Amino acid sequence: MLTYKGIQFRLYPNLKQQEQIAQTIGCCRFVYNHFRASWEHTYTETGKGLTYKACANALPLLKGDVPFLKDVDSTALQKSVWSLADAYRRFYAKLGKYPRFKSKRNPVQSYTTAIQGKAQVFTNTVTNNRIKLPKLGWVKIRGSRVIEGRIIAATITRKASGRYLVSLKVEADVQPLPSTGQSVGVDLGITNFAILSSGEKMDNHRFTKAMRQKLAREQRKLSRRAEGAKRRGTPLHLAKNYEKQKRVVARLHEKVANQRKDFLHKRSTDLIKNHDRIVVEDLHAKGMLRNRKLASAISDVSWSMFVTQLTYKADWYGKQFIKVDRWFPSSQLCSSCGHHDGKKGLHVREWSCSACHTSHDRDINAAKNILQEGLRTAGAAGIA
Repeated sequence: MLTYKGIQFRLYPNLKQQEQIAQTIGCCRFVYNHFRASWEHTYTETGKGLTYKACANALPLLKGDVPFLKDVDSTALQKSVWSLADAYRRFYAKLGKYPRFKSKRNPVQSYTTAIQGKAQVFTNTVTNNRIKLPKLGWVKIRGSRVIEGRIIAATITRKASGRYLVSLKVEADVQPLPSTGQSVGVDLGITNFAILSSGEKMDNHRFTKAMRQKLAREQRKLSRRAEGAKRRGTPLHLAKNYEKQKRVVARLHEKVANQRKDFLHKRSTDLIKNHDRIVVEDLHAKGMLRNRKLASAISDVSWSMFVTQLTYKADWYGKQFIKVDRWFPSSQLCSSCGHHDGKKGLHVREWSCSACHTSHDRDINAAKNILQEGLRTAGAAGIA
């Protein structure tokens, strides 16, 4: 099956390439904001917005009026226009918020460029720990992944930590994984990251909590340097010690995010490889984050990202991913006989069914019920 995959590498541009990246990011932001203002003005005057075609046709005229736009990658500017049109499309489809102006103060800056030519594959675009990018030429990268397929586009990102990344959009032929004949129910939790209907419990590493003490110390340093700059009357973006400490804090946050992402990818891939059907409860994570006592733990465990990974990996590799309704009482029913004993508080971790007297671990029992309900609803829907 042909599909699009994202492959990311750490990028090591030299000083000249860093200047070119910064200039391209600035020009893409200028183009985006220019057409964002034009779109708003046209809507105010006529009651109708612009289109991608109208903006793309006006781009060459804008280059004539603003000469520095000619110094950067032209496809990156076109992608910026497309991004604006897509943002409006998503807003009108109620899939996103109203497009805002881009700010140079945003800690993460990026631009996307197209890789030209139908024959751009691994052998002539990424080789010997280098990648060839428009206007930048060959740039050093770090990574060991082999790219199989045609590279469509590349997104160059400058993180708040000062590091650079390149994310490649690759058109790849993904083959289904062998059938295992196994099904699994997954109960997502906080004490344990995930509990499987097989009885296995995945540890919750609590990456943010493990780094909390060090983060707090470095953030206190950042606050003191901000106060010192304020006393001296120095703008924060000109205070060198403040900017240096800000990068230290950003790198700690980045490390936590990378640890979490690596953990989630490994767990989701393992589930996809070893099971044909994966059933998960459809949790309302956004609503649960309103609970002040659990918000930090829920955001650290990243249920939404895990479910997203399971969704697209199941689609890639020919597996079935099933969601069970969030109101299904998975932890209240007996997985052996289906008897409902009544609502049990969160402090009840083990209990015995009053009907069949089976002893249950609350979380494992919930995972078994999720599996049974998922298979039942899949069967009712005619899913093979």
